[in-house]
Amino acid sequence: MALIKSVRGFTPKIGENCFLAETATIIGDTTIGNNCSIWFNAVLRGDVNTIRIGNDVNIQDGAVLHTLYEKSTIEIGNFVSVGHNVTIHGATVKDYALIGMGATLLDGAVIGEGAIIAANALVLSNTVVPPNTIWAGVPAKQVKEVSAEQAKEINQKIAHNYSMYASWYEEEK
Repeated sequence: MALIKSVRGFTPKIGENCFLAETATIIGDTTIGNNCSIWFNAVLRGDVNTIRIGNDVNIQDGAVLHTLYEKSTIEIGNFVSVGHNVTIHGATVKDYALIGMGATLLDGAVIGEGAIIAANALVLSNTVVPPNTIWAGVPAKQVKEVSAEQAKEINQKIAHNYSMYASWYEEEK
């Protein structure tokens, strides 16, 4: 079972029909919506401030979510995919966004609806990524626009795939 730990009087809240891998760590002021999956070695550390995650979100293996004390929070919308080894530190990610493997989002960054952050990209503090754009590089810059339909289709497909993957583990109980 995942490590779920209360801290400073805050206990994580987990929605319905969520998969929590055995080595996932969920701490403090963290709220996870319905139909989410938190994968192996992911750490959601709501010890110093708030982490809010919508519905149908997948936080993949090795991701770390954290904030600044009394300064930044994390807000993640619905149908968001957070890739392997991503670091999100006090950023906002809107619905249907995709955060590629190894990417880093720093405090105050806002990732627009349907945006795609490429693998290993570094989104600097307070950067606003417009909806339905692709950003890549260090530091991340816009490289392309995609239609809202394309972005939603790609990102929703990945989110649905992760729901399917999570169901495989439920069958093994």
